[in-house]
Amino acid sequence: MKKTLLLLILCFQYSLWSQSNCAEAIAIEPGNHTVGTISGTPPTTFCAPNGSATSAVWYRYTPTTSSTVTITTDLQENASNSRDTRFHVYTGNCENLTCLTGDDDGGVLGNGFLSIATFLVTANTTYYIAFDNRWQNSSNFVFQLTLGQVQDPGPTGNLSFTNVALPTVNSQYNIAVVDMNGDYLDDILGVSSTNIKVHTQTSTGGFDVLNFTTSSAVNMPTWSMAVADYNKDGHNDLMYGGGSGVTFMKSSADGSAYIQETFDQYVFCQRTNFVDLNNDGNLDAFSCHDVQPNVYFLNNGSGQFAFFQSNNPLYPGAMALGIHPNGGNYGSIWIDYDNDGDQDLFIAKCRGGSGTAKFNELHRNNGNGTFTDVSVAAGLYDPLQTWSSAWADFDNDGDMDVIVGASSTSDGSHKYMRNNGDGTFTDITTGSGWDTNTSTNIEHIAYDFDNDGFVDVMGGGSKIMKNNGDGTFTAVPVGFSVAAVGDLNNDGFLDFQTGATLRINNGNSNNWIKLSLQGIQSNRNGIGARVEIYGSWGKQIRDVRSGEGFKFMSSLNVHFGIGEATQITQVIVRWPSGIVDVFENPTINQRLHVVEGVTLGTPTVNAEAFQIYPNPASHSLQIKAPASKSIVSVVIYDALGKRVLTAPVVNDSIVIQHLTQGAYILVAKDQEGSITSHKFIKN
Repeated sequence: MKKTLLLLILCFQYSLWSQSNCAEAIAIEPGNHTVGTISGTPPTTFCAPNGSATSAVWYRYTPTTSSTVTITTDLQENASNSRDTRFHVYTGNCENLTCLTGDDDGGVLGNGFLSIATFLVTANTTYYIAFDNRWQNSSNFVFQLTLGQVQDPGPTGNLSFTNVALPTVNSQYNIAVVDMNGDYLDDILGVSSTNIKVHTQTSTGGFDVLNFTTSSAVNMPTWSMAVADYNKDGHNDLMYGGGSGVTFMKSSADGSAYIQETFDQYVFCQRTNFVDLNNDGNLDAFSCHDVQPNVYFLNNGSGQFAFFQSNNPLYPGAMALGIHPNGGNYGSIWIDYDNDGDQDLFIAKCRGGSGTAKFNELHRNNGNGTFTDVSVAAGLYDPLQTWSSAWADFDNDGDMDVIVGASSTSDGSHKYMRNNGDGTFTDITTGSGWDTNTSTNIEHIAYDFDNDGFVDVMGGGSKIMKNNGDGTFTAVPVGFSVAAVGDLNNDGFLDFQTGATLRINNGNSNNWIKLSLQGIQSNRNGIGARVEIYGSWGKQIRDVRSGEGFKFMSSLNVHFGIGEATQITQVIVRWPSGIVDVFENPTINQRLHVVEGVTLGTPTVNAEAFQIYPNPASHSLQIKAPASKSIVSVVIYDALGKRVLTAPVVNDSIVIQHLTQGAYILVAKDQEGSITSHKFIKN
């Protein structure tokens, strides 16, 4: 009897110590677990670094709630025995496992060869855990599985993050978070010389890994990267900003490959952007030049670029977008600061010799393919040494303000400049919290990280400057620096990706909405669109941008926090084409996908800007503008968002007789460049 009992015990222990493969993985719960001899089948894919192994022991864990999980061997009993462990965590099923995370030497106890990783789990999803025999002292140890509370909402306004390891993020440059597979979930993009690696976010949590082999890139994104769909095929393309030039990686028609296009011209790239410079519906590309006037690439409408350089006689007709011969151009950002519907350019200047080369620049888009330097008139012409600026409507009054972030104190400190709504800015730094913020950085970015309805700023000092909503900011330490931003667990709160570590926003009870845009007449990503939301708080605005801060590429989705409010009364999307889409009372705490022209709406806030009559109409439309304005041009779009008529206004009238019957939207521009719109019916 004793021999039989002993045999049963030994068999049970063997089943715990030597799970032979994934299919026979032992189910575990939170707590401590003992691993004996490792002799089972090894994985075919290893999530943790440092090579392969010949054996493994397998476990599986199925959580009942969504939270974070920490797996660790970094325990004193393992340290005292000089254990050396490595493990891998997978999602999927045993026939098709996908790496989620893993670790080799993340521990701190003993010899430093123990392992630890924290990762997000989704309720009722099975996760497979394999410990292998990669190292000599890898058997006979204890591991611990514990639960965290990341996805439990905290107090309103709470702002904190949990570090989650994702060691498969291991490309040479991991500086972008943006949707890459067309599902509008934010993915993680990494690039190496001959590889583009995408961690695509899954709808159930975690990431799948895709690899694309490329020709050897002539220029790598040593300074910055921008992402957008510039050839309008539904797949995002890449722009690498290198120390000697620009390289584009353009998607193939089916998104299965990337084709390199590199220009011969020398460019000491700093910030790169995709932007529609001439508002023809096609995305162009822009790059700050550190030692010469800035450069840009005009899109011919077929996804082919032509190179231009400001103030260079070799490129007749080049736009004046930072022409100083000594360069000094670092952080370009495209915003609509004057609310006229087109994209203006602010350049953060770090250096460039003496005199005017060091002064920051604001270039107003004139709406006709030209730009005017309005730096002095706007009050933004100053020698503050900066690599980037953070633009947002910090006071929610309907126009873009700016925090010019100092990268050094040699020429001054941070400046908080309020937009006066008349093309000028007022310095309100004193008493705002920016006057006492001594942390400098090359990166400054603006997002509402706590979803309270006021846009915060992250810069130097491993802290977020929380917007208090009263013109002041408070420093909130977070323990990490600026990185690429996106919603990496689809919970409506913005996270960071720093190399192989995800900084997952712990969230709170505040409400939110996020929008994904699909342009038709405008560029595919809706870059340059102005998004507005209205509710009990009044109004909030965002501009869609490709490339902000200094080097990172962040989400192209549009995020709003609304605090404790439970309703959004109206969402307005003003596309670069002039088309306006309006949504009444959208559902909160979800993503709203907007296809250009889907509503052909007219916001009530613009209803008095001008009037059209009769409506319906058969032969012509009369256009009546307020006494202080005059309509100078009109564009008409059909129900599919296609431009069908562009014409001047003659005697306050426009002929529509040749249009077929149906619904249309009329977009008018006044003498100040402001755009307004109305729907009408053609009989």
